Amino acid sequence: MIIIDGSEGEGGGQVVRTACALSLVTGQPFRIVNVRGGREKPGLMRQHVTAIEAACRIGGADCEGLAVGASEVAFTPGKVVPGDYRFAVGTAGSTGLVLQTVLLPLCLADGPSRLVLEGGTHNMLAPPFDFIAKSFLPIIRRMGPGIEARLVRHGFYPRGGGQIEIEITPAPLRQIDCVARGALVARSATALFAAIPFDVAERELATAARLLPDWPAEAFVVRELPVDQGPGTILMLEAEHEHVTEIVSGFGKLGVSAEKLASTAAHRMKGYLESDAFAGPYLADQLLLPIALAGGGSFTTVKPSQHSRTAGDVIERFLGKRTVFEQLESGTHMVTVA
Repeated sequence: MIIIDGSEGEGGGQVVRTACALSLVTGQPFRIVNVRGGREKPGLMRQHVTAIEAACRIGGADCEGLAVGASEVAFTPGKVVPGDYRFAVGTAGSTGLVLQTVLLPLCLADGPSRLVLEGGTHNMLAPPFDFIAKSFLPIIRRMGPGIEARLVRHGFYPRGGGQIEIEITPAPLRQIDCVARGALVARSATALFAAIPFDVAERELATAARLLPDWPAEAFVVRELPVDQGPGTILMLEAEHEHVTEIVSGFGKLGVSAEKLASTAAHRMKGYLESDAFAGPYLADQLLLPIALAGGGSFTTVKPSQHSRTAGDVIERFLGKRTVFEQLESGTHMVTVA
């Protein structure tokens, strides 16, 4: 059994999700001690429990110690069975993070699957649905599997109530190298909001437009959702290139002004565009697992996050494949799984 100290590296939930996915694919059991030991509130949260429950259900697995707040769990996988599944986080916990846990095992299963996931779709500390659909899933499709994603209903923090649907046609993962992002094709800035004052969205866009002066005026759009899907707001900045789309998000939060939210997002997008990297930091976090399961590959990114380095460590424990992070002369980093 593989033993993992959940307090090491980034010390968060990614260790849990990555270990579950790898365990289902490889058939190797694991135990995690000090679960999320690097967080202010350690132990499993509701979304982590849902993710493990989802892994158990699709993979005929058993998990000892599974409970909200648990600091130690032992996971023994079975055989992944494709099918129709519905999982509800029960809070605004991220549907996207639950999807990360089960997506690749189902992509490598012996039949198609359909997922319905309920919970948060646009919430802090997790990739929003738009990022998953436009940035991450197109790369998985390039690697072989067919995946269609649909947003049924938005879910903001803290209310949740969102729903996404995913259809998966499995296929072996092909090795790819994601080094060049290609020419810039389009840019957009969308202020999405529900059940909060309209001027919040206007101020988000005004700040973003001021900090991104070369973006065309028509790129800045306000989109209001039905009141019952709020309250909440998110600013999404999108840069579509030939080979990849980067989406940078700013989430509404009590105590954070619209101007501050937009300023942080705009500066992050400027940093990405000024580099020649293929992947932004959040996409880089998610690319490591499929590339490793494909047998290897590489991609360029901005400065690698602690999430990425920790994912590399967990991957090596299960697959014996080492992740190498190399800074190039341009300042971009080359990430290779070999």
